[in-house]
Amino acid sequence: MIRVVLVDDQAVVRAGFRVLLEDAGDIEVVGQAASGPEAVDVVARTRPDVVCMDVRMPGGDGLTATRRIVADRTGDLPAVLVVTTFDLDEYVFGALEAGADGFVLKDADPADLADAIRRLARGDGMLDQTVTRRVIAEFARRRPAPPPGAEADLLTPRETDIVRLLAQGMSNAEIADALFVEQSTVKSHLGRAMTKLGTRDRLQTVVWAYRTGLAAPTR
Repeated sequence: MIRVVLVDDQAVVRAGFRVLLEDAGDIEVVGQAASGPEAVDVVARTRPDVVCMDVRMPGGDGLTATRRIVADRTGDLPAVLVVTTFDLDEYVFGALEAGADGFVLKDADPADLADAIRRLARGDGMLDQTVTRRVIAEFARRRPAPPPGAEADLLTPRETDIVRLLAQGMSNAEIADALFVEQSTVKSHLGRAMTKLGTRDRLQTVVWAYRTGLAAPTR
């Protein structure tokens, strides 16, 4: 079972999500919170696989909570899935900077929400999810890219190519086809690149690529 914590200031929203997710059969809601500070406490106590995080809450925003959850990671702690009605506002961009692992809209199909949770629980990331790609592209457009840091010089030419293709939204299989290599080779190179860059997942690796100018969003 995938263990999930729901964070939203509206009890009716949390109740609706709980029913939808637990109907999926492989997802268990192990905790709920109505504010960012409460979310941090619930996550520490329940140790879920995924946190479904609202961003705008009067009792304490999800941006700060996301940053605290990510900063407190010491081992196998949860991925943060931002669930919001605001797909292209500063709160969502702030959540991306804070370390969110993916985004879905509150009016998404229940099956899409469950699938997003499963992907993050597996560590697959959300790069083929339309909202996440759009958020990253708009984030990169609005945030001036700093020059690449010293970590960029550590990447081999092959690792650089793979990160660029990843930033285009390609899966491991598509990258392998583009570079005429095996998927296992892509996975190995990408893993080494993430270690060098200090990025914990595919999404944050793409954010790094956009922020440093290694990749540019398509319009």
